[in-house]
Amino acid sequence: MNTQQFWTLIEQARAGAEGEPASVAARATAALAGHDVAEIVAWDRHLRRVLTASYREDLWGAAYLINGGCSDDGFDHFRGWLMTQGRDAFARAVTQPDSLAELPAVRRAAATGEELEAPDMLGIAERAHVQVAGVELPVEPDATPPPATDEFWDFDDEDEARRRLPGLAALFVEPPQE
Repeated sequence: MNTQQFWTLIEQARAGAEGEPASVAARATAALAGHDVAEIVAWDRHLRRVLTASYREDLWGAAYLINGGCSDDGFDHFRGWLMTQGRDAFARAVTQPDSLAELPAVRRAAATGEELEAPDMLGIAERAHVQVAGVELPVEPDATPPPATDEFWDFDDEDEARRRLPGLAALFVEPPQE
């Protein structure tokens, strides 16, 4: 399983999901269950690499602004949602988190308060593996430890949010009092 195959499966799942993250996850699970066990395990390894590569301070800050707070699990669930937006949106958000302000779903969340999370995206390989092999996916230890979050900027600091993520701050942070 390579990067192209990983994202192709997600793109195909997105095609008929009408923007519903749970539907993308269900469709991706069904598609992955059509592969052999080795490919399912490889897909899960790739998912972990994608999550590791996207474990970035400013992306977490963006998730915090968008969802009105963001725990460790919440950040994982947010990145699951971000996968449902497709490879291009995901890659751009990892390198330029403020680009999320351009996504229609993010703009809608600013107006409605909707939280953008898709925890089901993180369990695609697990569910497919049970369907195909009849047993749970073997647990592999994470090869790369996540960065120390105690060194992250204070996501509650509105001035810092405006400086780092001006587009998102314009949508989610109250203007400064004059």
